[in-house]
Amino acid sequence: MGFTTDSELAAEYRRGDFLISTDRQRLSLDIIHDFLTNCYWAKGISREIVERSIEHSLCFGVYGENSSFDAAKGGHKALQQVGFARVVSDFATVAYLGDVFMLESHRGRGLSKWLMECITAHPALQNLRRWILLTRDAHGLYSRFGFTAVKAPERYMELHRPDVYEKS
Repeated sequence: MGFTTDSELAAEYRRGDFLISTDRQRLSLDIIHDFLTNCYWAKGISREIVERSIEHSLCFGVYGENSSFDAAKGGHKALQQVGFARVVSDFATVAYLGDVFMLESHRGRGLSKWLMECITAHPALQNLRRWILLTRDAHGLYSRFGFTAVKAPERYMELHRPDVYEKS
């Protein structure tokens, strides 16, 4: 009955020295948390909340070869996480895309565009009625994939707690 297990959601995409994978075991919680806790949309988010959000999302990690060799992998270059996105969905009608980022060292290489191509092509995310995302500055990227400003903002409501991650 639909996509319910990690194995049913598993996907990998390769391009040159880069890999995009939905395998949660590959994700670096350190890299994801370090980025999110310092970004404008999740400033101060705790590691525990990041971990829980990953646990309950379809996550896409972007990986590139770093300059060190991994002897355990037969001398091949080790893959290091350089980007991330997660989708929260019922896999039938709606998906929320959030926490999309590429480390600064890997921006300008087309990786964000490729990440969006992989996300929107994922088999579990086809034929959804609505996708939702929030962005302050990446409208150009998302518009390439059909995202537009909300057509009827008077129909949307939200419960927004912008200071929820601040420590008291």
